Amino acid sequence: MGVRDERVGRLVLTSCEALENYPPGIQGRTLYAASRIPGGLFLLLQSFRVPFLVRMGSSLGGMAQRPIPYALVRRWYGPLLGRRAIRRDLAKFCRSTRKDTYLVAAEKLAEFDRPALVAWGAQDRMMPPATGRRLAELLPHGRYVEIPGAGTLVQVDNPGALCAELRRFIEETG
Repeated sequence: MGVRDERVGRLVLTSCEALENYPPGIQGRTLYAASRIPGGLFLLLQSFRVPFLVRMGSSLGGMAQRPIPYALVRRWYGPLLGRRAIRRDLAKFCRSTRKDTYLVAAEKLAEFDRPALVAWGAQDRMMPPATGRRLAELLPHGRYVEIPGAGTLVQVDNPGALCAELRRFIEETG
């Protein structure tokens, strides 16, 4: 998988960018485009200051099945909103990531010979469940589970079901 992955005994993946799904969804494509325009990322991120805009399907609202608490959004994005250096680094990352980055990374999954769990949001529109199933198939000891009632932000939408699957995985692979 990567450098020094022999130190990783087990792997858990939840809904994420993978394979050819980059940049993911309307949100990812908008972020990617904004990073290419001087000041674009700053302007786009200003929408995160308005709860109504955050809840929209074309923003973070499209990543969850239920509204994300605005206090949580502020905690996640506060540093990005308030620090130019962080926005600069994000823009640099967005501009430098090649479209095939995740396809190349996925080729290495077959080398990971330890237990792996792919826990995907059953209602994920941005990172479709088919992507999660494909990732699990690439892992020699991969197991795929869908988390009901969850979109991209599995841990926010259904933390109880995710924790239950994690406990089961840990017990089975202890």
